[in-house]
Amino acid sequence: MSAVEQVARERFGWSELRPEQVTAVEGLVEGRDALVVWATGSGKSAVYQVAGAMRGGVTVVVSPLIALQEDQLTRLKDAPDAPGAVAMNSARSARAREAGWDRLRSGEAGYVLLAPEQLARDEVVEALATLEVSLFVVDEAHCIASWGHDFRPDYLGLGAVAERLGRPPIVALTATASTPVREEIVERLGLRGPALLLGDVDRPGIRLDVRRHSEDREKRDAVIADVASLTGPGLLYVATRRAAEEYADALAEKGLRSRAYHAGLRAAERREVHESFLDDSLDVVVATSAFGMGIDKENVRFVVHADIPESVDAYYQELGRAGRDGEPAQATLHYREEDLALRRYFATKNPDGHELRALVEALRSGIRRKAELASAAQLSPRRVSALLSLLVDTGSVRLDRTGAALRSNVQTRTAVAAALERVEARERIDRSRIDAMREYAETRRCRRQVLLGYFGQDLAEPCGACDTCASGSAFTFGESDAASSPGFRVDDKVEHREWGLGTVVAVEDDRLRVFFDSEGYKLLSQEIVEQEELLRAVA
Repeated sequence: MSAVEQVARERFGWSELRPEQVTAVEGLVEGRDALVVWATGSGKSAVYQVAGAMRGGVTVVVSPLIALQEDQLTRLKDAPDAPGAVAMNSARSARAREAGWDRLRSGEAGYVLLAPEQLARDEVVEALATLEVSLFVVDEAHCIASWGHDFRPDYLGLGAVAERLGRPPIVALTATASTPVREEIVERLGLRGPALLLGDVDRPGIRLDVRRHSEDREKRDAVIADVASLTGPGLLYVATRRAAEEYADALAEKGLRSRAYHAGLRAAERREVHESFLDDSLDVVVATSAFGMGIDKENVRFVVHADIPESVDAYYQELGRAGRDGEPAQATLHYREEDLALRRYFATKNPDGHELRALVEALRSGIRRKAELASAAQLSPRRVSALLSLLVDTGSVRLDRTGAALRSNVQTRTAVAAALERVEARERIDRSRIDAMREYAETRRCRRQVLLGYFGQDLAEPCGACDTCASGSAFTFGESDAASSPGFRVDDKVEHREWGLGTVVAVEDDRLRVFFDSEGYKLLSQEIVEQEELLRAVA
């Protein structure tokens, strides 16, 4: 038994680790950075927990949701001899947070879980800097990628935070990250020669189905009937808060123990729904995308979507909450083509040049703190945070311990134009993700092949566990016209004469999916690419 396996057994109660988990832990213990991309439920948390225990000192864990932090705390408390852990979040009183700092200073606690928003506060970082931080963990690391499906501005400062804490080894963890997102994670966190640990993202135990509808009322009735017929516990995802409430009420009328969950609920009510779901007191939670990130519940038997998600990334992450116990589970998408219009509306950011100009002028006057910037620019603090992240992202503004500052020689007009251009590029990429989601919903190919191909993973044969396989179309699709000369491989860097630089993310018999830096995902016919010489390889 290796030293890693011995610690896992004696301190955490795990009888065995997978070889890739041992490899990841060993690299971190030796001081090497790592990016871990493994499917939901494959033991990413075990990597930082064991590595942190072996390195000693304090392990800083960045977790985006309070519910996720609470799950991790519970698991650590239940372990036989794991280091102590504390969470510093808004759900805890000032007295409880101070007690947590005391435990960290005394060595009684070895893990501290924080939200990225907290690490944007100088006093928090300064308090951490007085500790011996030996490992820096970024969970749900795809949130740092501006092209990712769940971009969160407060993640942008984490690389600088790690430097202020003495630059301990950094491990970034995520369940879904295509090649462009992985590259951006490495760049933004400043990972140094990281070990890249990519796992099989397939979840073969989850059956995949899509049910198409023409009328909204007919779809609604079908969703209710579908969920009512399934054995729970399960999740029903919807696009809006109103839909969450309406579906929860309708399912309750069917005799199901159902509750709605969305960002409009009070924190105490959200916590109650979350805890009730975890202890099997609910048959179904009807939720917006606000629910579920990092929720570790093994026996979820189904994930149904009443509305099409904004991206394949988000869809795969959400359906991945089913069947973590290895037992069969069901993932069903109810699809109506007209629903795409709602997603396209959500994908439009409506950039405001007046707001940007007001903020840049406030920065030019020498104001640095967010609260003062908000007052000077007549914007909400939340809006200032979002616009500052955009200005930082485009290189017009820098952040340090004293606040935000406009970089020297940056003109207002230039800063605003660059920010607006970046927002428009994000909108194009968001729309391209919606198009990829539409392709999944409307395909006659094996749905699992489409999903895995999006993440650059090849599935040689149709899966036999989706509706297109059941109908037979997955086995006959493209037989007569498939091309045989791929020409490009996954992860190849290419340049398109109109769309510029890109990365090949999937290769099929007759087509390529390429992520272009400024345009997003594009699906290209291999035959036309070859005939027109649309792409060239870039070294």
